[in-house]
Amino acid sequence: MTIRVLLADDQALLRSAFRVLVDSEPDMEVVGEASDGAEAVRLAREARADVVLMDIRMPGTDGLAATRLISADPGLAQVRVVMLTTFEVDEYVVQSLRAGASGFLGKGAEPDELLNAIRIAAGGEALLSPAATKGLIAKFLAQGDGADDERDPGRAERLNALTGREREVLVQVAGGHSNDEIAERLEVSPLTVKTHVNRAMAKLGARDRAQLVVIAYESGLVRPRVE
Repeated sequence: MTIRVLLADDQALLRSAFRVLVDSEPDMEVVGEASDGAEAVRLAREARADVVLMDIRMPGTDGLAATRLISADPGLAQVRVVMLTTFEVDEYVVQSLRAGASGFLGKGAEPDELLNAIRIAAGGEALLSPAATKGLIAKFLAQGDGADDERDPGRAERLNALTGREREVLVQVAGGHSNDEIAERLEVSPLTVKTHVNRAMAKLGARDRAQLVVIAYESGLVRPRVE
């Protein structure tokens, strides 16, 4: 199955470089290019994209607003957004995940990392780079007002719908662990972990694992660790 990729970046040179890289792979193809967020939303629908590589900073409708629009559109439920940032400590990273992005990647990533990111997102997994997963999200959440539960008490209440095992799995997901790693830690099968993750997503209204991570922190289930 060919992964349909949409490129959204206001720099034509970068889009060209990404196109050459993506089109060189037998399992993916570029189906469109957008220079701003509004165009990205339109093309995501028209080109039936599977994954959008979305730059955060673009003129007009930026990548963050475009991601919100894509996530809120039931007709684009199958579209996964990977945010491209200049630095992995971009101030908009957490906002991107809250908006519905499946993850983010630094523009300085190696070609293989970018291609892997596309495949991970297309498969419905969350892309949270090793440099970011263990501490970056927690750091940014800790920079808020410190009252996560007050910001969204509904999320803390929705955790009551989770079983004890689903909560355990959610904590592991928030730690950036894969299904295989979680299975080993909890001494269950990867398939069982996947089932728990899917059920937690359904109960919490999360599009993917990336949003589960944010919910875990915002609800207070996992506390920010600031080094």
